[in-house]
Amino acid sequence: EAQPYLRTSLLVTLLATVRRNIARGAGDIAVFESGLVTIPDPGAPAAPSLGGGARPGPEELAAIEAAVPPQPRQVAGVLAGHRELPGWWGPGRVADWSDAVALAQAVGKACGVTLTITAESGHAPWHPGRTARLTVPGGPTVGYAGELHPQVVERMGLPERAVAFEIDLDAVMAVAPSQPIQAVPVSAFPLGKEDVALVVDESVPAGHVAEAIRAGAGELLESVRLFDVFRGEQVGEGKKSLAFALRLRAADRTLTAQDAAVVRQGAVAEAARRVGAELRS
Repeated sequence: EAQPYLRTSLLVTLLATVRRNIARGAGDIAVFESGLVTIPDPGAPAAPSLGGGARPGPEELAAIEAAVPPQPRQVAGVLAGHRELPGWWGPGRVADWSDAVALAQAVGKACGVTLTITAESGHAPWHPGRTARLTVPGGPTVGYAGELHPQVVERMGLPERAVAFEIDLDAVMAVAPSQPIQAVPVSAFPLGKEDVALVVDESVPAGHVAEAIRAGAGELLESVRLFDVFRGEQVGEGKKSLAFALRLRAADRTLTAQDAAVVRQGAVAEAARRVGAELRS
């Protein structure tokens, strides 16, 4: 009786799970769920009313099937409170919208699909200014990730700045490689580190810059992470500076300073070509 309707979003039940855990004393939460949802189809025909005592015929079964709304499989996650716990080692860190985006990207990576990240505003139940739209290359929107709207947080009794992501897993798998994903052996050689700060127009999404860096850096790039966004007189009006941490590694050797320089030059050049980025001096 408490839940008489089919859910159209995993967050319907997942946020209730978070609230229940908070009510029982848990302050720092990271939970996820994978399952089916029901998407209403206003144009779907009504299901036929069948009599008993006989098996429905092919036409009747087809009519029943046509009346069933789409039921895609989704995956969603919610983080609230600390993402990194405080202690003698430091003050810890509260989960923010970038954690939700990173988890969504991890789902895509596990499926063999690189999700495209763009800014989004006005999609419930997310914050209008701290939300990312998730799309597959050359395809449709498959989900959203970011900070939940303050009104949702207040009404659900969640910790401030709670974040979440939700992805249509069926849509992602529809464009996933047909071949199984081959695990890459972990290199035993040292990690190389390079940081690069690029100045771009305010309208350029950070995700587009990161994609350009990956494309230009080449096979030695192990990961790229945005760690700082700066706006001010130093970069000019209508501009922003995006600082990325590049982590480099080779499978067969220790990298040299020349290797790191080539990666950095390639990343900067491709970012300049794709999005007009300039190296911040």
